[in-house]
Amino acid sequence: MERQIGHLCHAHKFRYSYRKITALLRQKIGVNHKSVQRIMQKYGWPCHVKVKKRKPTGQPCYIALNLFNRDFMATAPLQKLVTDITYLPFGQKQLYLSSIQDLYNGEIIAYSISERQDTDFVLHILAQLNHVPEGCTLHSDQGSVYTSYRYQQAVKGKGITMSMSRKDTPADNAPIKSFHSVLTSETFYLDNLKRTTTAIVEQTVKDYINYYNYIRIQTKLNNQSPVQYRQLVG
Repeated sequence: MERQIGHLCHAHKFRYSYRKITALLRQKIGVNHKSVQRIMQKYGWPCHVKVKKRKPTGQPCYIALNLFNRDFMATAPLQKLVTDITYLPFGQKQLYLSSIQDLYNGEIIAYSISERQDTDFVLHILAQLNHVPEGCTLHSDQGSVYTSYRYQQAVKGKGITMSMSRKDTPADNAPIKSFHSVLTSETFYLDNLKRTTTAIVEQTVKDYINYYNYIRIQTKLNNQSPVQYRQLVG
């Protein structure tokens, strides 16, 4: 069992705590989480991830109502979506990552990387949303790109209802902020990629989002990845 635990820890680059390693082992064998924890401590295989936090940015203009009120539960795909922008200060120039997450299973359904944090940036990621069902709501913070007339018209044109966090209340948009924090913690900080090339930054994000959607298990999804959960439940 020690060899299996070591293999899983290395395969997931020490992103998983003993609880997730236990969940993976239980897919094949019966094992006690305390035994897994003890073995990981014995060989120095603990989770190396430390979550980084950031403050929200942007000046509000026109503000939509907060329709979620921190109710992040969704009963169907594309029912509740959240979006946000985060900094990627790891390459040769300042980059920004914009993502849209489906609260049904936590899957990242659209994302884009840009050198500029402007309205065209968020319109590009919005254009990736196809065949959105009736009743879909998209939640964001009060950043100026989200309160812009062009963005709001584009959202309305897709038949999507807008929702916004209260001012200076990042907890109102916690799921997507948490994802961005986990992404940087489990890639750039974990691998010490604090100064690298733009191409590597972009490829790192692409690879991680694929890993996050298809491979990385989540406890709240019965220890399945977002895509596995959607396919099994759907």
